[in-house]
Formats: sequence, C-alpha cells, structure tokens
Amino acid sequence: MQPFTIKTPEFIQLQESFGKWLQLLNFEQSTVKYAPRKVREFLAWLEGQQITELSNITKPVIEKYFEYLKERRNNRRKGKLSRNYLRTHITALRKLARYLRETGRESFEVDVHLPGKTRNIKTIFTQSEIKALYNACEGDVLGIRDRAMLAVYYGCGLRRNEGISLDVTDILTSKNLLFVSKGKNYKERYVPMTEAVKEDIQNYLDFARSMLLNKSTGALFLSTTGNRLITQSMANRLQKLKEKAGISKEAGLHTLRHSIATHLLQSGMKLSQIKRFLGHSSMESTQIYTHLANELE
Repeated sequence: MQPFTIKTPEFIQLQESFGKWLQLLNFEQSTVKYAPRKVREFLAWLEGQQITELSNITKPVIEKYFEYLKERRNNRRKGKLSRNYLRTHITALRKLARYLRETGRESFEVDVHLPGKTRNIKTIFTQSEIKALYNACEGDVLGIRDRAMLAVYYGCGLRRNEGISLDVTDILTSKNLLFVSKGKNYKERYVPMTEAVKEDIQNYLDFARSMLLNKSTGALFLSTTGNRLITQSMANRLQKLKEKAGISKEAGLHTLRHSIATHLLQSGMKLSQIKRFLGHSSMESTQIYTHLANELE
C-alpha cells in the first residue's frame, strides 16, 4: 500500500530533498530507503493536526506525535508498534532536524524517551578519553598487557568473553586479522587489525607475555601466576587505567566495544560494515549505535 499521503507543497519538497541529502552524504542504504518514509508519516500527521509550518514544530508537538505512534496499530502484524520501530522513528526525525539545521532552515529538537526497559547504551568513552587510557599504560609488563587489552577490546571491539577466550594462535599478524573462535551464539568471525592494534598486541606477545609465561598454555592474556586471565582481573586493570586517566564515569570492558562502534559510525563507516566488525547477527542490534551517535551530536 501507499501510506501517509502528504499534500502541502513545502512538505512534499522537504521529503524529497531530505532523501537526496541522505544519498549525497552516503548514509546506509536502509536509512536512505526507510528514513524518508518515516518522515512522510510525520509530515502527514502534522497536516492532520493542521500544522503546515516548520516553525510550529515544538517539543509538545513532537511528544504528541510519539504518543500517537505508541498507540498506532502495526500495519504488518497484530498489535502496536514495537519499541525498536519507535526508536527508528526517533532516529529518522533527528536526521531530519539535522538536515534542516545544516541547510539553514527552521529546525526542532527531538527529546523523546521511550518508557520501559531500554537497550540504549548509556555510556561510552570519548576519543580523548580513549587517548588518556592509552597514555595511562605503563611501560612495564602489566602496562604492556594493558595496551594489548585496549587493542583487543577497543581496537577490535570484542565482547568481554571473546577477549578473555583468545589464544595466541588466534592472532594472525601476517594477515592483520584476529580470529574470534568463541563469539556469541558460538559464531566465529575474523576481525581486522590496524597497524597500531597489531603493534600493541605483537609487543605484548614478544615481551610481556613471555615474562608472565611459566607453564604450557595457549591463552593470550596471562595473569601474574601464568594462568589465563579472568574477566574480573581484566576489568580491575581497566578501572586502574580510568583512575590514572582521571575518568570518573561508570564504565567497564564492554564500554570499550560500545565506544569503538560509536566512533566508527561517527567517522562515516557504514552500519553494515560495523555490523560485521562487531559480529552482530542482526542489523537491529547495530542500529543502537546510530541512536547513540545522534545523541552525541
């Protein structure tokens, strides 16, 4: 079906130019396809409210629109719209607001909070905080291991258990790849390593790990007793780095993964590439970072 017809000439032109802007900035193909459709529904709803001027889009109007969406029936299946679908509407309207700002037109703010349990990520490290964490690493054995930890969890975006489970044989330096053999839901994947990431891991392998090794084990990260490092010990090391770097925000190992995903998105990497990098099984999981990146703009 052809949903949500708009009649106001300015709104028709706005939807068309917004779609072309998304294409010009090389947004993810799914965004180029679906965001204008969500904007069309919003504009059609505005017309139904007798609102045809951008200057009349206020915070109460936005809130009222999302109250409407929460109650609107799902056109494809029984029931109402899902939380994730509502979140994509928030993302689409924030992109529209950004488009209006960047083209020098009257814009608006989208400050909407969905009720109930949220999957949105609350905390990431800024790029300057990541730099401070690296600078906090000492030049001793444990400090070199700390840099390798940051390389794995931030540079390669691994999950907590994925990093702890790494073996030396999973580091494919000749191919600039890291092999994740114990990913979520038992899925395997290869993660690319930048030269800086490879150098930090190789330095740990060549020097620090050999100093910690006192028994036969293939584990990548070793404790001071030569055993495979446990998650809590790794998390404690990150806390020490945070304290030294002067970072007070609540954050853990998974924050490093959230941070690299957000930073890659902000740098222009396509969502589909980030999905493969993180090892997500569905695009829905990766789209959370779009929401977070918009929050940080």
